Amino acid sequence: MLRRIGHELLLQSGDSTSRVLPVKKIAENEYQISFEKELTFKTDSLVAITRRLLADDPLTGDYVVNVLNSGNSGVAFGYAISKNKKDNIIACSKRQQPAGRYMVDIKFKPTGINTIKAEFLLGGLPLLAFVGFILLRSKPRKVLPGGRDADVFVFGTVLFDAKNRTLAINGESAELTGTETRLLMIFASSPNETIQRSRLQKEIWEDEGVIVGRSLDMFISKLRKKLEGDPGISIVVVRGKGYRLEVG
Repeated sequence: MLRRIGHELLLQSGDSTSRVLPVKKIAENEYQISFEKELTFKTDSLVAITRRLLADDPLTGDYVVNVLNSGNSGVAFGYAISKNKKDNIIACSKRQQPAGRYMVDIKFKPTGINTIKAEFLLGGLPLLAFVGFILLRSKPRKVLPGGRDADVFVFGTVLFDAKNRTLAINGESAELTGTETRLLMIFASSPNETIQRSRLQKEIWEDEGVIVGRSLDMFISKLRKKLEGDPGISIVVVRGKGYRLEVG
């Protein structure tokens, strides 16, 4: 499939003769496609090619793509695709990239139980299900004062239900994506405290590989809009450090 992605990129570039070089495995779940000659590509075409070719494989539901330019060691284009379409990150679409010696890095999110050896999985699945059931039944639930679950946060007039990914502000409700939920949980757990930018990136995108563009800033901006219903709540930039959820 990865070589097919390279092949279609060359065809889209107008090159039907040069080769796609052998695909390299550069890390766990991460692969690199490189080419014999320079090529040019359209950003939206690359997104469409990868989504079409990887769509039917159950092991490739979540992945990050970074196009590297070997000439200047920079990231020319990058995006992230998730099974939850709300978590997709695709910027700078419909742009023609100039000719260059590009390499396409694709990192797939670990598939958890799917990576277990087949013979263990097939033989041990009933046992795994039973053990999981016992753990779920016996795991204590954290409860906050007043009987509220630990995955429900209240700050200002905001009621944040992390489990159901919802915000309620002054009677108005809004849904959150998985990434927005993880991000807001960090802020809500430490209101009025500065959270390092590096910590946010690590905890939210650690499994995703290279951070795509200004994805953190984009999700911060989305959260700000969803919190606008309470003027006493704001996410502020702490220059040179990170962000802080200010609760008036």
